[in-house]
Amino acid sequence: MRRRPFLATRLAPRVATQVATRVVTQLARAGLAASLLGCLAAPAAAQSGAAEAPGADKVLRVCQDPNNLPLSNRAGEGFENKIAALFAQQLGWKLEHTWYPQRMGFIRNTLRAKEEHSERFKCDLVTGVAKGFELAANTHSYYRSSYAMAYVKDHGLDKVRTLDDLLALDPSQRKKLRFGAFAGSPVTEWLLQNGLMEQVNWYQSQTGDAEQYPGEIVEKDLASGKIDVAFAWGPIAGYFAKRTRGASIVAIPLQSRPGMKFDFEIAMGVRHADKDFRQLIDRLIDTNQGKIQAILEQYGVPLSALPPPQSSPP
Repeated sequence: MRRRPFLATRLAPRVATQVATRVVTQLARAGLAASLLGCLAAPAAAQSGAAEAPGADKVLRVCQDPNNLPLSNRAGEGFENKIAALFAQQLGWKLEHTWYPQRMGFIRNTLRAKEEHSERFKCDLVTGVAKGFELAANTHSYYRSSYAMAYVKDHGLDKVRTLDDLLALDPSQRKKLRFGAFAGSPVTEWLLQNGLMEQVNWYQSQTGDAEQYPGEIVEKDLASGKIDVAFAWGPIAGYFAKRTRGASIVAIPLQSRPGMKFDFEIAMGVRHADKDFRQLIDRLIDTNQGKIQAILEQYGVPLSALPPPQSSPP
């Protein structure tokens, strides 16, 4: 298996361990675009040195993974694809992508990389980073989700709704369970504390194989019976529980507890110098919270309430 959450899917555990619609009238669209474009009045030199300011040519350039459903894929089927398309449509801009697998080197090869023989960056917006990500300036959060546990219905676990319920199972049953978890994810500490490490099938964060995707832990291994309980980032668990055929799968969000955090706010990332562009994205996020939530719900993403947005740092 590839990659624990690095951005929306892969970065959340790193933070824990370290620290659409197109239905808009032309007038409404023009009005929103006019108000948002005011954020981009600063000259390019103030944005990123000699580089052209993001959006100066009316193109929204996003950095996304080509094979990471439910977040994104090259066919535009992920929820991050849909949200980026919504933003571009409201601005009246063209949408372009730089595709790169979300693993080591993602930011270096996308957000910080320039086009050959040009001062223009390949892309300007990473559509999913855990709040607190240090390699990019964080926008306002646009959703909050948590890790989840998933299991197949009618296999003796239907009454399990929490981690404590797992521990309360008859010891003879609990000892037979096979768990699947990503190494280094927040669930690792809980498994260690409760003496379950020897029952875990570990999934690696990065294998170097761009054809693998995190959802295989649910869609393939849980559904086939290779493991009995899968622990994964909630958007992944919820989406693949919903779409997996041949097995009825339940995905249950995990509740954070003292000293053990399972829920994370997800924002977008821009270059630190692009302050006006960050403000533009903040306003798009704030204006479209209802539409963003509707998109996320279509993908089975478990959602928690977001705190009120705080002013972005200068």
